[in-house]
Amino acid sequence: MTIRSGRIDVHHHNIPPAFVKTFADMGFTKVAGTPLPKWTPEKSIEVMDANGIQTAITSLSAPGVHLGGGVQQAMKLARQCNEFSAEMAAKYPERFGSFAVLPMPFTEAACSEAVYALDTLKTDGIVLLGSTDGKFLGDPSFDELMAELNRREAIVFEHPNIHATSDTLALNIPGFFVEFLCDTTRASLNLILSGTMEKYPKIKWILSHSGGFLPYIAWRTSLANGFPEFVEKAPGGILSYIQKFYYDTALSPSRFSQVVLKELVDPSHILFGSDFPFAPAPVIGLECKQLSEVALWTPEQQYGINRGHALKLFPKYKYENETVSPQSKFDNMSAGQRIKKLIAKNSAKVLNKIASR
Repeated sequence: MTIRSGRIDVHHHNIPPAFVKTFADMGFTKVAGTPLPKWTPEKSIEVMDANGIQTAITSLSAPGVHLGGGVQQAMKLARQCNEFSAEMAAKYPERFGSFAVLPMPFTEAACSEAVYALDTLKTDGIVLLGSTDGKFLGDPSFDELMAELNRREAIVFEHPNIHATSDTLALNIPGFFVEFLCDTTRASLNLILSGTMEKYPKIKWILSHSGGFLPYIAWRTSLANGFPEFVEKAPGGILSYIQKFYYDTALSPSRFSQVVLKELVDPSHILFGSDFPFAPAPVIGLECKQLSEVALWTPEQQYGINRGHALKLFPKYKYENETVSPQSKFDNMSAGQRIKKLIAKNSAKVLNKIASR
């Protein structure tokens, strides 16, 4: 079987109607400095078809479901979002999977929702924010949840949030530019230094945006091997844990970031990600073009990044005897022509999105 749209997108957001309503009711309008996009499953499919994405494993972005209304509000919204995602996957089979959102930082409630999502809804995994209410992943208060996810050998997609300290900075820079990357870096390093990865080794972690700054500072962080308190919690050596993470390519498709990943981790730990719809349609086209033009990977490795590596984590999306060619349905168009076509279809909305960033 030949599949014209072969990519598997592990960093693709949905925005359920219940979230849109609650978000507005709580007085929020922006996520990390950018307006909440207007999204539908059909908009995702249009972008997926234009860029050779066969399947998107969707997740809720920051700020998650805890919007200030306490545990009951977070639990209710998490359940609504997860059931919406399950219904979407059923309506569009083979196009959508999902990472279930949990009512963090409420550990007991998060455990309950994780069990329901993984066992009843059969989600592909869990999405956790790098930090919630100032608590980073690796905080001991989350140990019960980590144990639950470890028992199920869960796949966890780590997505950044805006930490409270980032809000105090006197910088006129949207949070998604830099602060998101800080959140991922802090959370992933805390997972190592807190001993969480050593204690719960069966959890598979996917880091957003090529791991934030973590790959770039990997050697520097390995100096923690000289501190007895960290050696006890990370006896395998800091770099070995960094190399256990999976890294998506969302908003990080350039040679600059790919060179670092190639030197640091096995290529099998690099996965395709788009960040749609927070990255608008023209940016997705640019990402795919850039990634395909990076002269670092063999054709086999390119296939792996686009699809093959994800199939090892999510084998249910593999077709029997498939031969994958991850190409756009617009095969006869150049990347520039595809982008122009997408812009022309809805130019006013696209330009307004870009101008607001």
